[in-house]
Amino acid sequence: MKKYNIRPGSRYPPGATVDSEGVNFSTFSRYATAVELLLYEHADSPAPFQVIQLDPELNRTFFSWHVHVEDLPVGVHYTWRVDGPNDTRQSGFRFNKHRELLDPWARAVTQELWDRKGISQAEGESNASMRAVVIEPHYDWEGDQPLNHHLEDAIIYEMHVGGFTRHSSSNAANPGTFAGVIEKIPYLKELGVTDVELMPTMAFDEQDVPEGVARRGLKNYWGYSSHSFFSPHPGYCATPKEGSHLQEFRDMVKALHQAGIGVILDVVFNHTAEGGADGPIINFKGFGHRTFYHLDPSDPRVYRDYTGCGNTVNCNHPVVASFIVECLEYWVRELHVDGFRFDLASVLARGEDGSPMQNPPVLWSIELSDVLAHTKIIAEAWDAAGLYQVGAFPGFRWAEWNGRYRDVIRRFVRGEKGLVGEVATRLSGSSDLYQPQGRLPINTINFVTCHDGFTLCDLVSYNEKHNEANGEDNRDGTNENFSWNCGQEGETNDPIILSLRKRQAKNLMAILLLSQGVPMLLAGDEVLQTQRGNNNAYCQDNEVGWFDWTLTEQNQDMFRFVKQMIAFRKRHACLRRKRFLKGEKQEDRHLADVTWHGAKVNEPPWEDPNAQLLAFTLSAVAESEEDIHVVVNMSDSSEQTELPRIPNSTWFRAVDTYQDSPADILEPPEQSEVRNSFYTVQPRSVVVFESRGE
Repeated sequence: MKKYNIRPGSRYPPGATVDSEGVNFSTFSRYATAVELLLYEHADSPAPFQVIQLDPELNRTFFSWHVHVEDLPVGVHYTWRVDGPNDTRQSGFRFNKHRELLDPWARAVTQELWDRKGISQAEGESNASMRAVVIEPHYDWEGDQPLNHHLEDAIIYEMHVGGFTRHSSSNAANPGTFAGVIEKIPYLKELGVTDVELMPTMAFDEQDVPEGVARRGLKNYWGYSSHSFFSPHPGYCATPKEGSHLQEFRDMVKALHQAGIGVILDVVFNHTAEGGADGPIINFKGFGHRTFYHLDPSDPRVYRDYTGCGNTVNCNHPVVASFIVECLEYWVRELHVDGFRFDLASVLARGEDGSPMQNPPVLWSIELSDVLAHTKIIAEAWDAAGLYQVGAFPGFRWAEWNGRYRDVIRRFVRGEKGLVGEVATRLSGSSDLYQPQGRLPINTINFVTCHDGFTLCDLVSYNEKHNEANGEDNRDGTNENFSWNCGQEGETNDPIILSLRKRQAKNLMAILLLSQGVPMLLAGDEVLQTQRGNNNAYCQDNEVGWFDWTLTEQNQDMFRFVKQMIAFRKRHACLRRKRFLKGEKQEDRHLADVTWHGAKVNEPPWEDPNAQLLAFTLSAVAESEEDIHVVVNMSDSSEQTELPRIPNSTWFRAVDTYQDSPADILEPPEQSEVRNSFYTVQPRSVVVFESRGE
């Protein structure tokens, strides 16, 4: 290719920006002494066709280095080389003039030549780096905008973009891609979820796994190893070499929005793919190592690791905080995403010295951003160094993955006694955690399973984790699962055990969808997807981790149950209250908003250490809605339970998880009247009634 003329360019905006006269390149490196821009024709070109040395007098403004390349076309690939101090023990810097760096603001990246191990061990020059792509910024959104669903009405579906359609049974034209997700939108619509929460879709390093795992041919499948926060992951694109990342991602978002489904991204700002001291230099280490990471002040060669992943991002450094907020605003403004879930979000609450802050600047900047004003923000409110902030995450808009909900519901359903008091609190929206700070039921994201841990099927099929396939001698993954195998570990043909497992799965799903707050389902749970007892399938980019579409037929009854439970929740505003339940009679209503019971009406078993049954009645919110009565019996015995009397109304049974499909859940026209004042609730089952006028 020809050599292109250059001029000084502009420091803003950072990254590669196409204009009518060429492309402006800009990056940040406060302490760099020399900077070069390398231009490549293709993702796998062996050598650059032009190397541009930046003049610090002409191409530097404050801490930014910039150059404008005239008439440069889109589709060109590029990297940076940066020189500067390399006395890491004294200064904490890791500048390496030989290492090609990936633009931290890259809108699209390719990985054709990437060799994580090789580049980590290379002493001199190496072109085994990833490369950024200059892309066409324009896109026809056809009037699309973020959906801005009310969070109290949300039903979130956590899924993996690649794993959703990589299984051969998906019959997708573009398996494992953003385009593959589009093909499955009819399924998502039928299920009834309102939002998909996509596991990491920002570009990540698939080679970032321990050596023993890599030797087995496994890779980083989940994607919690980000390196390019502005670029969709090339592995989810059909034509990444062409720089089609943004178009393919936008196509998916637009199609989901047209179906009424919002898009929430799981984002990983707590650490990066560069790892610890022995990890590769990809971008941040080479541009501003000391700025971007928490280092030990007594020995800046050592990383403070609050993530368990080798490094920790210095999120509340002003430059880093600005980078994070700018990135989030970009995904909302330019890619129309509806929300974010922040992995190990408590790291974002740590100050530059590593200690927790009462008012972390980056969290408040996210909360108060005008661009993010209607964006869902959800925290995994803990980190790997013991900072557990469920119910106390800084800020007010922040919703939280409620780990306490998950644990107590699992324990209760597996048969532990004496938990009914806390179970009632969790079913009511966890007011003990959120109400004292003026927060609301929408601040709790309720879940019983997520990507991290057992699937729903495995939760009722295994007492112990079985992660041997990961190559870490079953040491990885949590040991505390609060699971129960129903009498036999793992696979079985015993019809009694299989029946009990399915009932337990329905119990967990029913309780989740009957709880105040925001429910989140794990993709595949609705069809009893198994990971064969693996509770840490982060490296299983194979049939262990993929959605098996044959299960939609094989376990059609479970799919029907979940679909109908979602529809039931949508039908009842009393399950989606904006304010906490008070147990008080509502104006012009004949019932309190909630009334608690045991086997007998108005006698909740709060003081009974052996209680395994809890019942409650919810008053309808609107005239067109029915009151509902719920009985949850997790004991091994049937219980004759009293039904509350409502003037001029009769109870109809809507749900009974003890019944076989289709009697396990019935739509109103199919429901039969309960003529007695008592109903026998079978062992380990959930029963729900709706009231209608006589």
